[in-house]
Amino acid sequence: MNRRQWSAFAGAAALFAVAGSSWAQNYPNRPIELQVPFAPGGTTDIVARVISEPLGKALGQSVVVINKAGGGGIVGAAETARATPDGYKLGIATVSSTAANPAINPKTPYDPINDFTPIINIAATPNIIAVHPGFPAKNYAEFIAVLKKNPGKYSYASSGTGGIGHLLMELYKSLTNTYVTHIPYRGAGPALNDVVAGQVAIMFDNIPSALPFIKSGRLVPIVVSAPQRLKELPDVPTFKEVGLEPVNRMAYYGILGPKGLPKEVVDKVNAGVKKAVEDPAVRKRIEDTGSLIVANSPEQFAAQIKAEYEVYKQVVVKQKLQLD
Repeated sequence: MNRRQWSAFAGAAALFAVAGSSWAQNYPNRPIELQVPFAPGGTTDIVARVISEPLGKALGQSVVVINKAGGGGIVGAAETARATPDGYKLGIATVSSTAANPAINPKTPYDPINDFTPIINIAATPNIIAVHPGFPAKNYAEFIAVLKKNPGKYSYASSGTGGIGHLLMELYKSLTNTYVTHIPYRGAGPALNDVVAGQVAIMFDNIPSALPFIKSGRLVPIVVSAPQRLKELPDVPTFKEVGLEPVNRMAYYGILGPKGLPKEVVDKVNAGVKKAVEDPAVRKRIEDTGSLIVANSPEQFAAQIKAEYEVYKQVVVKQKLQLD
């Protein structure tokens, strides 16, 4: 490339940058899609629908929740990664889609660290092992005793192969020398329905989607992954209390976009979420699910995703986990 060609190229690039900056400053001027990589009814879907309306009000455009289930979160996350980086197709980031699944699945069609633009972690939530009321155990001591006495007799449901519920339960099995069969679903909602119906005995789920069934007596809580016992379930021990601290991990629910999302877009969405969760009614709806508001910076959320991914990569290697 000679000097004249380089000059023309540089001039075109500068004009493109100015134009890009201009449209980013005017963002948004049409509805935004917020893609949930799981079926309706699970925790990811709950958090997305709670935040979508107030976020839309903060941004001045509607935020429409779209469910794209499959592959333990991979199908929906891959679509977000492939989206045009203009801020009109964003996705909900979960531990399953950005850490657990990529760590165990070598065919994941995206790099969780380099193919997304993290925007904000909305909330963190505990995970829980819960059982159908017909299961012959009502507390953790009875639960572990039943599993040890009956290897292979019982099954557990998860939101999908490679999801956080799958990986955490497999870690639990390896640490306790127990065996239960994995039955993956296309999201926590369908999995919960079958556990509540008694088709499957056990589920490792997020608190927000499981808690209503626990409160209504249709599920029995056994043990939770949380920094301390939950006020909603004061009699249920944490994994740390029962000697299984490696399993004592919380989930996150954040918003991200494809790689290359302009800083102006990132900052506007981040500020919009922070404004939304300042509303006491919105905070209450999220906290009533058992989740904790986080609302951090893009840089902090990026660091969380990377740290969680590294943890699950180590778990997969150490426990020699593979896809079914």
